[in-house]
Amino acid sequence: MARQSSPRPDADEPQLDESTTPAEPEKVADTADTAAADPDRSLWEELRIDPVEIALPAGTGYTLRAYRPARELTPTDVSERDADDPFLARGRAVDEDEDDDETVVILDEELAEEFAEAEAEDEKSAAKDAKDAKAGKSDDEDEDDDGDEEVPVFLTHRGRLLLFKTPESLVSFVRSGAPNDMSQLDGWNDLAERVEPADIAPLDEDTYELDLVVENLRGGHDTWDATLLIEAGEVARDLAYALRLPAVLDMLSAGSSLDDLDEALRATVDGGIGGFMGRRRLKKIGAQTASLGWRTIVGKISAAVDWRD
Repeated sequence: MARQSSPRPDADEPQLDESTTPAEPEKVADTADTAAADPDRSLWEELRIDPVEIALPAGTGYTLRAYRPARELTPTDVSERDADDPFLARGRAVDEDEDDDETVVILDEELAEEFAEAEAEDEKSAAKDAKDAKAGKSDDEDEDDDGDEEVPVFLTHRGRLLLFKTPESLVSFVRSGAPNDMSQLDGWNDLAERVEPADIAPLDEDTYELDLVVENLRGGHDTWDATLLIEAGEVARDLAYALRLPAVLDMLSAGSSLDDLDEALRATVDGGIGGFMGRRRLKKIGAQTASLGWRTIVGKISAAVDWRD
């Protein structure tokens, strides 16, 4: 049986040139989805500032973070924040009343431990100063060395972290010219002129869930989320430095129990024999102690937040 030939198109009917065939709808949609999932990062890379998302027990908010040499930054002013803290105010009153009394009575066990650590740190610092003086190292040289280190700065004002519920509210604040500690950065004016709400799209590594840390630790060693806890430690250290929270820095400092937890978790992530040793170290860390320590850290950070709608 002979194969039938296809009917010839009408000579008057316009023919569609293959070179001008419109793109398939599916491909156009895929391109749009890819662009939305991968926002333009050129603005942030140029200005060396990043949008950050932080989840706390009170909610989730957006802010900004950058790293600059310490010599280029003026630390946030915490005098107003500390004046509003009843515990600190009571402590100052006691100090003024007992300036001539060298006997210190501490009833709280946690405070006693902090006091002992502070004394040890003072002694260590004094010994270092004496050693530096003996070696002929000047204070100016010390300051120069410290000033080269890059340190974190957040969108803060008067000792409080500014967190915004929506990208639109964050952009509105940046454009408003309202006072904040980031306005001292050389790229701040450019950011205020160019940033759009669509630009406030934090990367995964700039998204932190501090609200989940305590509950995760309470679940016990087998349920600990290494990535969650490691990232929480990183942002907590940054916030403690930028907000001038020495108690939080001390709790996460080298040699502390929470720092031991962090190192053990990192070892488990790396795998190998180090991972095996890390898992053994984790079993020696008390879940209750870790969760209580982190509850204190999250509480101190939360108390230094200024929520903006």
